[in-house]
Amino acid sequence: MSAPLTEAAIRQIREMIATGTLAPGDKLSPEAELAGELGASRNTVREAVRGLVTAGVLDVRRGDGTYVTSLRPEQLLDGIGAAAELMAEGFSLELIQVRRILEPAATALAALRIDDETLGELARLLGRMRSAENQEVLVQADSDFHAVVAAASGNSTLASMLGGVSTRTMRSRIWRGVIEENAKEQTIAQHDEILRALQDHDPTLGEAAALVHVATTEASLRRMIDSSAT
Repeated sequence: MSAPLTEAAIRQIREMIATGTLAPGDKLSPEAELAGELGASRNTVREAVRGLVTAGVLDVRRGDGTYVTSLRPEQLLDGIGAAAELMAEGFSLELIQVRRILEPAATALAALRIDDETLGELARLLGRMRSAENQEVLVQADSDFHAVVAAASGNSTLASMLGGVSTRTMRSRIWRGVIEENAKEQTIAQHDEILRALQDHDPTLGEAAALVHVATTEASLRRMIDSSAT
């Protein structure tokens, strides 16, 4: 019986935020008072607050009270990465397919908005990929490269979603480098194409280059899955 009551309390608090009764940064009423406002027990309110803290909606400050967070996308969508890490192994391909949809769009936006400082940062990351002494360093530089591009899109929601679905695929890229010949050279060449498109501020080429790169990773994972199944 407690779960439905807790869910109802969560819905009520979320409605208060959605309607503007509670705004980002606002402090919630003390627990006993909030319980009266919601028509719920203190224990139910406590459980509802815990759930919303986990979701990034509320922040409990010891000795001060409970506040509505900034409700920024990177905070609310942080759970995507955690959920992706817990998914069954067979869903890695689905995550890459989602990335294939999102990454070209983010790269196209970045091509229109990226500045010289960020382009320099991408060039440095590409240099780190070229000089990487092992596969783990290469993959980390690869991941950082894409995170910078996503941030340069100027769309925090898109960047947060991409960050979430990309965490699990790092393992696939590591294994791709171990198994497939010339994977490092191919990966670097594809990132170079992405960087060139961004330097030219060409959204069409940026979108195409990103699509080729993620599609290559997807095809590689498909081959790995097929080979392990035989």
